[in-house]
Amino acid sequence: MKYKIRLEETDEGFAVWCPGLPGCWSQGETEEEALENIKDAIKTYLETVEILLKDKQTRMVEVPI
Repeated sequence: MKYKIRLEETDEGFAVWCPGLPGCWSQGETEEEALENIKDAIKTYLETVEILLKDKQTRMVEVPI
């Protein structure tokens, strides 16, 4: 999967977040570290969503872009 992210340099390194996944953010001392950290944050976010939806009725829809 591919997700759009925002990456901004800060006084402490780099802040990074995924606008499509509210609350999904991370940081790193370097750009490379921040990118690896957001990958882990996205994975954890999606795993948490699956846990929260377990045993709930859900559906999939396809949205053409």
